[in-house]
Parts: sequence; structure tokens; C-alpha cells
Amino acid sequence: MIASFQPYRFHSLSMLSKILPVFPAELFRHRELLWQFTVRSVELRHKGSHLGLVWSVLNPLLMLGLYVFVFGYIFEGKFGVLPNETRADYGFGIFLGLALFQFVAEVMGVSPNVIVGNPNFVKKVVFPLEILPAANVGAAAFHLLISLGLVFVGLITFDRTIHWELFWLPIIILPLVMFSLGIAWFCSALGVFLRDIGQLMQFLTMALMYSSAVFFSATKIPDALWTFMRFNPVLLSIESARNTALWAQPMNYHHLIYLYGIGLLTCILGHTAFKRMRPAFADVL
Repeated sequence: MIASFQPYRFHSLSMLSKILPVFPAELFRHRELLWQFTVRSVELRHKGSHLGLVWSVLNPLLMLGLYVFVFGYIFEGKFGVLPNETRADYGFGIFLGLALFQFVAEVMGVSPNVIVGNPNFVKKVVFPLEILPAANVGAAAFHLLISLGLVFVGLITFDRTIHWELFWLPIIILPLVMFSLGIAWFCSALGVFLRDIGQLMQFLTMALMYSSAVFFSATKIPDALWTFMRFNPVLLSIESARNTALWAQPMNYHHLIYLYGIGLLTCILGHTAFKRMRPAFADVL
């Protein structure tokens, strides 16, 4: 029974990889290798520490408690979206915004050195280099999932009502993952030729944080600035996540369509740029 099932299974998987578009097909074809490098990226982040992977949960847990206490109870900040907004709501709002921002910032920070830091893989003709940037996106997504899980637990702990709008979160995060994957492919390829891009990323991530409404509601952005800032996919992702998961407001479908459009476009362009620049990697390294 098992022997007759396995060939059909592998045939189905190979057919699926041919049906998928180019870059999802490559990731799907090398999914086991992608998983191994993702696990390695997560482990390397905590290598040498006594608690190891425990920090993946402990660090965001401490940050969540810190933001709720400092911004919610000491500064008594509010987003001003709900009339009955509590101090804990403000802390959760900041933490959720930072979790999404740090996901993108982590990808931007490590991507320029991904290929440069692994020259041995470049010389292997059969090795799928696209896996290396994608693995870092997977590692960042792992930490994001932990933070989102802590938000869910925190809402229950503070006796907040769990609305069905909370289930919009995966749909909102998916285009942000595609956007980050495109950025990872582009920056990792560009980092081979322009080593200074790693230093530039420090400024860009800081600029991204202040332009993504992490610490305040997008409704407080002046109209003159909103004309330009509304195209920031990170800002729209954060605002959509807060509105649905925390404030139980209806999903803005115009924002969602834009997020999927810009996410898919960035992913395609990033993958195309990576494939175009890849043949020259060995000459530079």
C-alpha cells in the first residue's frame, strides 16, 4: 500500500512544482534545503547563549511587558481609535507594530551579507543560492510568529475580547512576507557588488520605522505627508493589523489589494534581479 502510494506522491509534487510560478516553484522544489537553512539561521542567532532558543520566546515576552508598562501605564499613551481604549491596548498596539516592522528590518539588516558571507556556496554550480536569502526571511518569520502568539496570549490574559477579525492577520502578513522576500533577494545580490549597502540599511531601517506609524495611529499623519506615506506597505500592514486584530474594525480591502500587488511585484522584481546578477557572483567573490 505504501509502496504504491509513494511514486504517485512524488509525481504529484513534481507536477505541482511545474505549475507554480518560477520563484515559488524553486522554493518548493528545494523546500527541505530551505527548512534546514532556516533552522540553522534561527540557531545561529542564539548560538553561544546559555538559554539558546528560549530567548526566541523570552526576549519578545520581556519586550511586550516593557511596552505595556512603559507606554501604557507610565506615559498613558493612546492611539485614539477606540473611545474605551485602555493602557494595555496602547502597549499591545505598539508591540504589534514593532513586531511587523522588526520582521522587515531584520530581513533588510542581514540580507546584504548573505551571499558575501557564504562564498563557498557561490562556487557550487548546482547549489540554489536563492535559498540563502529566503532562509533568513523564514528565520525572521519564525520570530514574528512568536511575537504574534504572545499578542494573542496577552489579549486573553488582559481579558480582552477575541474578535473574528483577528484571523485577518495571516492574510495581512502574507504580502509583507512576499515584499520582504523580494527585498532580501535584491539586497543580497546587490550586496555582492556594493559592500556599502549594509551601512546604508541602518539608515533606511530607521527611516522606515518613523514612516510606518509604529508608535502612533496613521490617522494622526498630516494630509500632506499621507499623500506619500500611504504607499508604504509596512505602514499599511501595521495599520491593517491593528485595526482588525486589536480594534475589531472592518478590513480595508483597497489596502489589502494594494499590499498583495506591491508584495507580488517586489517579489518578482527582486527574484529577477537576483537571477540577472547571479552569474557575476563568482567573479566578484
